Amino acid sequence: MKPRPILIAAAISCLIAAPALLAAESKGVKSYKWVDKNGVTHYGDMVPPEYATQGRSELNAQGVEMRQYPRQLSPAEADVAQQQAATESRRRQHDSFLLTTYTRASDIEQLRDERIALIDGQMDIARGSIDLNKQRLADLQRRLGSFRPYSANANARRVPDQLTDEVVRTLKERDSLRGSLASREKEKADLRAQFDADISRYKELTARPSGR
Repeated sequence: MKPRPILIAAAISCLIAAPALLAAESKGVKSYKWVDKNGVTHYGDMVPPEYATQGRSELNAQGVEMRQYPRQLSPAEADVAQQQAATESRRRQHDSFLLTTYTRASDIEQLRDERIALIDGQMDIARGSIDLNKQRLADLQRRLGSFRPYSANANARRVPDQLTDEVVRTLKERDSLRGSLASREKEKADLRAQFDADISRYKELTARPSGR
């Protein structure tokens, strides 16, 4: 099998680097090791500018690696790394909260059921208010039937401003009540999902030998 060009280049680079390392040892100068774009490893007392942001190693006078400099991240990569670190930090904090707050999974289930029961009570009140609103709207509709343009009576008067305002207020109230009920329904679904996720995570943590 013929030697690969890159392997040959690497070997030559090492041979060339040997005198440089010996010279650096005699002068007490730091030396570095880096890899170029072709994958060839180089040694020298100065990293070329085009590789200054790439990963490199610092060697002592004996050629032993003393320190590693990681590749400099791009702004986009740095943002991603920061977001990942923040996510991991929040996960660890929440794990600690679960383990220090609850003694068993059933404690989380009980709290979930209590919180959902409170929301169910608020939803029942909202539904009752919606029913009353429907009754008021039905009554207003009957009253509107006596006025133009809803009445077939040619002598019917136009709708009084007070009645018009009352209809507008009642319609707005209906929309607000419906929105409140929808919000409570979403809150209930989100709450259940969060508690179920906490229960699953708690069981996972406490199933590990070192979970507590």
